[in-house]
Amino acid sequence: MNEDDLIFRLRERARIRRQIPSRKSVQEGAPDRIADLLEEAATEIERLRLPGDSMDGPLIKLFRD
Repeated sequence: MNEDDLIFRLRERARIRRQIPSRKSVQEGAPDRIADLLEEAATEIERLRLPGDSMDGPLIKLFRD
């Protein structure tokens, strides 16, 4: 996966947030809601893309028509 890709960056940011020891959610072992949203957004973007073509997913096609 390309490091400039939005999906990669969203997931990487979620991973980093979950590892910051000073974060309250990390200290308490609680879920990080922002990290969860980042993961959810990445998954949804991935679902809307066609395999191998980041700019030709169903959402992009909807706006082209």
